[in-house]
Amino acid sequence: MDWSVIINWLLEHGIRILIIVAIGVVLFYILRHFVPIMTQKSLSRTMKGKPKGEIKKRRETLSMVFIDAGLAVIIIIAVFMILSEIGVNIAPAIAGLGIAGIAIGFGAQNLVKDFFNGLLILMENQYSVGDFIEAAGKMGVVQEVGLRRTVLRDLDGTVHSIPNGEVATASNYTKEWARINLNISVAYGEDLYRVIQVINRVCKEMTEDPKWSTVIMTTPEVLRVDALGDSGIEIKILGETKPMQQWAVMGELRLRLKTAFDQEGIEIPWPHTKVYFGNTPPEIAIKKLDTPKLETGLPAQESKSRRRRKKLLLEAADDGDA
Repeated sequence: MDWSVIINWLLEHGIRILIIVAIGVVLFYILRHFVPIMTQKSLSRTMKGKPKGEIKKRRETLSMVFIDAGLAVIIIIAVFMILSEIGVNIAPAIAGLGIAGIAIGFGAQNLVKDFFNGLLILMENQYSVGDFIEAAGKMGVVQEVGLRRTVLRDLDGTVHSIPNGEVATASNYTKEWARINLNISVAYGEDLYRVIQVINRVCKEMTEDPKWSTVIMTTPEVLRVDALGDSGIEIKILGETKPMQQWAVMGELRLRLKTAFDQEGIEIPWPHTKVYFGNTPPEIAIKKLDTPKLETGLPAQESKSRRRRKKLLLEAADDGDA
């Protein structure tokens, strides 16, 4: 075997192939370093005045897409250059790829739809990495946005991969700011003006708390008496927070309101039920149970049933007196 031929080929073509691979690697690292910088500069002009968090999420989303697209272009060009260096005629391959592309375009219409819809999502900035959205019946934090798919992770940690063509409607819960929308119920016997004062005071104290002042944008306050429910009166509270903070703020607000209501003696209602046995008033039924009877060998189970029934009637009578 003549090794000189192989050595000469490696010296002539192998070095060029290594150079092509090295240039591709360098271009990828340059792309990964400079794309976020250029994207940040561009967004600083186009999104001037927007929250920094919103600009950051937009930058990460666009940078991810541009880097992935640039990497695909670099790989395709490098592969064709290496094939040409090996001696493969790439002209028929390019023509064949063109014909295959037409065939794939007809056969993979859903894939084409995914890419076009993904492009529109990115151009219109419908959502970005880090947003909490609902799309195609799934809810979660956006982990990845590409031209073909959107990846969500829900609160259980489950990852959902959604083709962009299926995203007919996208609901973004964390676009620039979020809203506190909370209903609190109080008993019908409470003074609503006093209750509203207590709620607004608790909301103001929470907004002034250094721990929460950085995430609350607008102090929550009572909007209106929202409904007259079966067991209590519902009062609606509205406010604004930074994105992704509304749930934590509402949880803390519920805790503080419960504590304040306990201190002020304000009742939080629960369902009440009155029990009647037929058309007989509870008082008469109790008297009948109290009437002495001759018990000739009553089973123990029946006596327990009578005592239980008497207890229920006494409780129902107490509720009626109240």
